[in-house]
Amino acid sequence: MDLPLRLDLINWLVSQSLTGLPENDLLRGFCERCRAGGLDLSRGLVVIDTLHPVFEGRGIQWNSAATNERDVFEYGPTGDGDDEAAENWRRSVFFHMLEKGHDEIRLDLADPASLDFSRLGELAEKGHRHFLGFVNRFGEAGTLGQMDCVYSYWLTRRSAGFDGPELAALRDLVPVLGLAVKSAMQVDIARTLARVYLGRDAAEQVLRGRIARGVTERISAVLWFSDLRGSTGIAESIAPDEIIPFLNDYAEASIEAIHEAGGEVLKLIGDGVLAMFTGEDMTATRRAALRAEYRFRKNMIAVNTRRTGDGRPTTTAYVGLHVGEVFYGNIGSDDRLDFTVVGPAVNEVSRIASMCSSVDRKFLASSEFRAGLDASGQRYLVSTGRYALRGINRAQDLYTLDPEIAGNEAVRGSYARYLAG
Repeated sequence: MDLPLRLDLINWLVSQSLTGLPENDLLRGFCERCRAGGLDLSRGLVVIDTLHPVFEGRGIQWNSAATNERDVFEYGPTGDGDDEAAENWRRSVFFHMLEKGHDEIRLDLADPASLDFSRLGELAEKGHRHFLGFVNRFGEAGTLGQMDCVYSYWLTRRSAGFDGPELAALRDLVPVLGLAVKSAMQVDIARTLARVYLGRDAAEQVLRGRIARGVTERISAVLWFSDLRGSTGIAESIAPDEIIPFLNDYAEASIEAIHEAGGEVLKLIGDGVLAMFTGEDMTATRRAALRAEYRFRKNMIAVNTRRTGDGRPTTTAYVGLHVGEVFYGNIGSDDRLDFTVVGPAVNEVSRIASMCSSVDRKFLASSEFRAGLDASGQRYLVSTGRYALRGINRAQDLYTLDPEIAGNEAVRGSYARYLAG
């Protein structure tokens, strides 16, 4: 591949990276242009670690012939464990390169010694003949979490392997491709971190540029507050390394239910969850919140069944629902902002949830919440009385689910149909 073709490909990579072309399309376009320029590639793979709560990194692959392989895949922790993923990593070419401090390696797949590395035997069986691997490392300032380099390998079916000009071309071009892939991954990381730590809607607001301090909007919302029963006592009775798994199990049960019903989790406060549901049709929005509460109870049953089987402590949870106007946006200082909701309604919903233990109910809703339901929905909520809430000037009626929902199969089925409708 001569110099003008290399420059054209570099320009293409840079321009497409700036437009936000996905990693798989970057790799496919790169490989196809290399082949069109005379570089005899048969397969390419680019691997890069990331910063994600579940995945350790992502792989992108391309083949000159059609296969049933996915062109993008995520992989979990490879670490120091004894599982298959960890063992495959320790047997990989890339691990060998890191251990030996190599930035480049060339292997003849016909050489039996190359088969000591994981997956190379499979590649040889598919007709690939020569292997060229790179590790393009980042500087300390360019590292993000475990993302400290880009791994890649390039295969050819040609028996003589890559010739001198082809090697020179790949040495010039692969770092540019790595930079483009890194750029795309950093955008994904920013979106992931924003969603995980801010919530889905708040993340979109921030990433669209709503980051100025004090920029808020006044909205009507259904507010959810839930917390665990007796969690402090349980935390004091279990080993320290069991506390976080305990909280995670129950947090996942509530967050999954809220998201499934279209709600937004705004804040995790110890074992508490603050969330909101919004929409133009507030009657439907109230029903969505009830649907989340119903799903949450099912999730709790599943969590408690599993934890009981594992010999671990279990608990129940309180949920409060309320409706009101709140300010939604950036609150804090120039150095530390929180994208959340504030207003009297937020205080009220937390007080409603805290009343659950006093009246021995797992769920309470305000009169404002019940009043906005249609007639079908209102009949499933029954009064528990009128109460003065701590820190709230006015007493109010609180409602809970009709006990018949739990005790009567026909009523339970009717309620489930109402929520689904």
